[in-house]
Amino acid sequence: MKKEIKTAECCEKKDQKKYRCNCGGNNGSNGAIYGLSVIGALFYFLSKATGFSMVMVGIGKSIFWPAVLMFKLLTYLGM
Repeated sequence: MKKEIKTAECCEKKDQKKYRCNCGGNNGSNGAIYGLSVIGALFYFLSKATGFSMVMVGIGKSIFWPAVLMFKLLTYLGM
């Protein structure tokens, strides 16, 4: 079983595989938020679709729309 040590000590160790540590990684919550926004956009765009081509455009928009929205928001906020 791997030892648990404090994050600051873990990031300074040379052999990080020996210890269970998280050195600056995230816990996946951003992926969950992005996934939920893709699903919400998918429902929105597919409800407006009238044909097969509109369904395909809706799927493409639902994948890229959350990323474009975040880019515009961060640009607006000046970050």
